[in-house]
Amino acid sequence: MSTGTIRGTRIREAVLPALVALGLAAVLGDLLILSFGESPAAVWTLLVKGTWGNAYGIGQVLYKATTLTCTGLAFAMAGRAGLFNVGAEGQLAAGGFGAAVIGLLLPSSLPAVIAVPVCLLAAMVVGGAVGALPGALRARFGASEVIVTIMLNFVVLALLNWIVSAKLHLPETLRTPDIAAGNVARLATVFPVFRGSAVNFTVLFAIAAAIASWWYLFRTRSGYELRAVGLQPDAAEYGGVQVPRVLLASMVISGALAGLGGVNFVLGYKGYYEEGFAGGAGFLGIAVALVGRNHPIGILAAALLFATLSQGGLAVNAVVPKQLTDILTAAVILSVATAVPEVQQQIRAAAANVTASLARKQTRGSAS
Repeated sequence: MSTGTIRGTRIREAVLPALVALGLAAVLGDLLILSFGESPAAVWTLLVKGTWGNAYGIGQVLYKATTLTCTGLAFAMAGRAGLFNVGAEGQLAAGGFGAAVIGLLLPSSLPAVIAVPVCLLAAMVVGGAVGALPGALRARFGASEVIVTIMLNFVVLALLNWIVSAKLHLPETLRTPDIAAGNVARLATVFPVFRGSAVNFTVLFAIAAAIASWWYLFRTRSGYELRAVGLQPDAAEYGGVQVPRVLLASMVISGALAGLGGVNFVLGYKGYYEEGFAGGAGFLGIAVALVGRNHPIGILAAALLFATLSQGGLAVNAVVPKQLTDILTAAVILSVATAVPEVQQQIRAAAANVTASLARKQTRGSAS
């Protein structure tokens, strides 16, 4: 079989399930719209005009897609190593908090060319540190990263909320003071057409992160080892790969990518850290990665899709309930989860990992 034929087959395998999922979601959407007594064509037209039909809508889609790209990449990086990171919500919040604290500590006179990279680095370091804990527990003790990351979300969010409410909040608020340095400029400062939208230059950092992730996974030795561990850890270990080190590294990188997403809101939009700003973007990143087949380029496309549905829900809210787009989002996720073999395998592996972890704990309890 020629290289071109193989490449074409891979492209079809990657694109076809997503197209089928979109088709099923569109059919379901038509039925729901008809149930409200509205015209599907009119509602879909309104959704497109409210998202990609004007500069403000495009800006809002890009803003939402930025965070989803980062959390999708975070899940994909762990997923490529055979891990199921459900902790991007906490890692995202921790990254935003780290960027906010450094931004508050830096002098306001510090040039943006220095302050912004420092804050970006802080976000990734703090997010990576949160990701390192479940990675270390998995690598050292075989603990289920699914259970650990789920529980760590509650711990991290509660800890950050306590720090803000007890030490950093403005009176009668649940947010920090305005950040003095490190704020990321909005795109409207260079492209006035985006005036009013929240999109900022963090979108470029997210695209750069996707490109860097692709290069790391498919063009470096470390990335090859990470993928080998995800496909067959025993064979990788036999080939000389230090599996525990790869597992830890994948979770650190995963957490760092999620932490980068926190910059979008904290430094690019509001200019302060606010309790609950993540808003489920960490969990939705799982869906973005699954629909994007854990490939950085696919994740960019999936992030735009889900961001379009999210912003589109606001655009059509006057005609049909906003929850319509939430249902469509769920339909896309379920369609991909049932149609793509790799997704089924990853979900089954995560479930098996949780079962094995619980069994080990029960065995230890019985032995003691």
